[in-house]
Amino acid sequence: MTTSQNSQIPDVGALLQGASNDGVLSPMSMQALNIPNLGTQIQAALGTPADLVQASEAVLVTVMPDDSGSIQFAGNAQAVRDGHNTVIEALMDSKQQAGILFHTRYLNGEILNPFTPLDQAEQMDTHNYHPNKGTPLYDQAIQVLATVLAKTQEFADNGIPARSVTLIISDGNDQHSLNADAKTVATIVKDMLQTEQHIIAAMGIDDGSTDFHKVFTEMGILPEWILTPGNNQGEIRKAFQVFSQSAVRASQGALSFSQTALGGFGAP
Repeated sequence: MTTSQNSQIPDVGALLQGASNDGVLSPMSMQALNIPNLGTQIQAALGTPADLVQASEAVLVTVMPDDSGSIQFAGNAQAVRDGHNTVIEALMDSKQQAGILFHTRYLNGEILNPFTPLDQAEQMDTHNYHPNKGTPLYDQAIQVLATVLAKTQEFADNGIPARSVTLIISDGNDQHSLNADAKTVATIVKDMLQTEQHIIAAMGIDDGSTDFHKVFTEMGILPEWILTPGNNQGEIRKAFQVFSQSAVRASQGALSFSQTALGGFGAP
């Protein structure tokens, strides 16, 4: 399947079915993705067509910042903005930056950057990031991971190898999900990790009560890919820097990606 001015926009259902046909998605995961309006949410984030990316391989980097009200209440909004922007800036120095697409979807579903060439990615600022909503962690984890899967499949359908690095951020436990639970998310995460094409990381900003290692491991995220900064701007910025370094390492080619995936945030 190709996407250009002379061909059709990729059909999200067809992309996910293609992933199923290729053995990437299990029947349980396909069932988990049977959510109303999911296709519309994914379509809005697919962004730049795969056949317009002038690279022999692609790296899809996704950041899902928490935009719940507790981020603002704790005084951490600017640290999250700065951290997100640090990731973009670090990746700009990657030797493979021409093949990197960047995606930003906030925890409550608003899309800042559909998959976009790195040099066109919009940074977070006080005009486009206002953390004042809830915490539908499981529902939105499903949406963002399904989007990554669909975009990876779009590249595969165009004969371009694609790998992904995704960061999910929260400063609290799930509060408002309607369609998914931790087990549902874990089903999809497991399928993705088995392909050895995806790195899925999480950052839990300390709220004084949530055991983020428990929350994220129940979602299927590997312990070596979990960051738990304290509830202050310095630690949050440092955690984003750690993720940035890992994303840059993962972008350097297949071997670097594999080594980074195996080593987690402690990879050399």
